[in-house]
Amino acid sequence: MEHIEKAGVHSGDAACALPPYSLGDDQVQALCAQTRSLARALGVVGLINVQFAIRQDTIYVLEVNPRASRTVPFVSKAIGLALAKVATRVMLGHPLAPYAAVEDRELAHIAVKESVFPFVKFPGVDAVLGPEMKSTGEVMGIDRDFRKAYLKSQVAAGSVLPASGKVFISVKNRDKRVVLPLAKRLAEMGFTLVATAGTGRVLERHGMAVELVHKVAEGYRPNVLDLMKRGDIALVFNTPEDGRARRDSYMIRRTAVTQNIPYYLTVDGAQTAIGAIEALLKGEPGVLSLQEYHGGA
Repeated sequence: MEHIEKAGVHSGDAACALPPYSLGDDQVQALCAQTRSLARALGVVGLINVQFAIRQDTIYVLEVNPRASRTVPFVSKAIGLALAKVATRVMLGHPLAPYAAVEDRELAHIAVKESVFPFVKFPGVDAVLGPEMKSTGEVMGIDRDFRKAYLKSQVAAGSVLPASGKVFISVKNRDKRVVLPLAKRLAEMGFTLVATAGTGRVLERHGMAVELVHKVAEGYRPNVLDLMKRGDIALVFNTPEDGRARRDSYMIRRTAVTQNIPYYLTVDGAQTAIGAIEALLKGEPGVLSLQEYHGGA
């Protein structure tokens, strides 16, 4: 499984794709080889949970746990094999050979796990994700197209992506360059871009029309919160800064939660959401049962 939100977000909170959506075959093979080596060296019989990070083609091991994780049911549904049942039989002394071919199974579909958060029930909690796990559940989207699978996962999690409207963009300084192509894609799809002065000027300098809005701290009205509360904002992209700027953007995130506005707090999440919207505009995704996916329908 590959995280969509990268290292720094707890694995239980990150959206994940299976099979990996951006890794090369050689990288996946290397990860599988390291997993086998670790399991054998540790003498694991049953399930093992390994977390890797890849930076500049170097694989790092973050942690290894000789146990199951709560994503085992998700993986089981995605690949069509009851892994908990298999692991139990192996721990009881049954041979693994009848099930070992699962490693060579090629999936014609892709499954996306999305986390579900209780932020609306806890008014004082910030929606920013980090190393502390905050999710209380997870859902699954499945399709032969990664973008459509992600779209389905968002709908299942209660975050229905819009096909039109205004998108509020406010990103930290180091993300301003990478958000440019994403904003351009949104504009090309017909969305209206809304931003505060800092992000807005960057977008304008690159030829994009932007509706500027006041920051909350400036004290002028209407500000971005006013637009969100009256239903003018359909989508929020906000990568928070540290320190005071992070505190200032807290109200934006809280308002997105209370107003049920889809929001994305990382560039990776925003990019994936935009891809899902592009797929949505091309037509509603189809629906098949798990049996049909695994049966090759």
